[in-house]
Amino acid sequence: MVEIGYKLASEEHGPLDLVCNARQAEDAGFAFAMISDHYHPWTARQGESPFVWGVIGGISQVTAELRLVTGVTCPTIRIHPGIIAQAAATAAVMMPGRFILGLGSGENLNEHIFGDRWPPAPIRIEMLEEAVEVIRTLWKGGMQDYYGSFYTLENAQVFSLPEKLPPIYIASEGPISASLAARAGDGFINPGTNAEESLVVFRNSGGGDKPAYVEISVCWAESEEEGQTTAYEQWPVPANRGELNRLLPTPVHYEQLAKMVTPEDVAEHVPSGPDAEVHIKKIEERISMGFDHVCVHQIGHQQQEFMEFYMNEVLPHFQE
Repeated sequence: MVEIGYKLASEEHGPLDLVCNARQAEDAGFAFAMISDHYHPWTARQGESPFVWGVIGGISQVTAELRLVTGVTCPTIRIHPGIIAQAAATAAVMMPGRFILGLGSGENLNEHIFGDRWPPAPIRIEMLEEAVEVIRTLWKGGMQDYYGSFYTLENAQVFSLPEKLPPIYIASEGPISASLAARAGDGFINPGTNAEESLVVFRNSGGGDKPAYVEISVCWAESEEEGQTTAYEQWPVPANRGELNRLLPTPVHYEQLAKMVTPEDVAEHVPSGPDAEVHIKKIEERISMGFDHVCVHQIGHQQQEFMEFYMNEVLPHFQE
């Protein structure tokens, strides 16, 4: 069974709008939502970046069935995994059976802010694997000590644990993290780059039939041209290739990078406009790769119009 979800883009929307959008996404028929966990937006034009764990508390109070995935939280540098273990346990208590902890190795954009070194990708993956172990250790309950290569716990106990622990899904855009997701995760998340290749590695490394989530960006607008313009101005990130999105330290750097791509570059990755078939085709491409959960990110501020469009013209196609 394939499920279609909605992206709560913290980089573009303030906390109250995110809470409101989550409620409307549930009403529109989206099966789940993913919420980004950033300290900075990608560009200053996007303009927001609220603390995700506070927003999750608000969402828990205005939704009843919508499942929520952190898409994704980095538990390695900016925030110690022991704190993430407590935060995620609290979220799971407030959203019983419908909270999922999505974890990833992060971006320099968010993680360097206290002056910590940004390590190379293989080290970041090792840190993520140990962070998952720390979180699962604390979720056992009771007083815990842990002495690892990167993290230490002394006399640490998470007292507020849910009756059922949340799953941990791990994000991947490459083979090393895809193998980690298969080995240490309960599911797989791809943010939209190297999707098919990473999923193949995940499945072949022991991922089996675990859930596989993928994100796509679209821009509903009254015309294709308007949508392409909004996507280019508001969200040029999909046109960036390689390791750049992991390495640059500030929104200013991403704005400089955006000047090196064209609207056509962004349009190659972002379906735009009011034609339902264009949106359906993009989702079906990801389903054909083997993903069973597709999360749709609407770029820009026409969120309510987008949700009405999907409710009436796109979601029914996948519910039949």
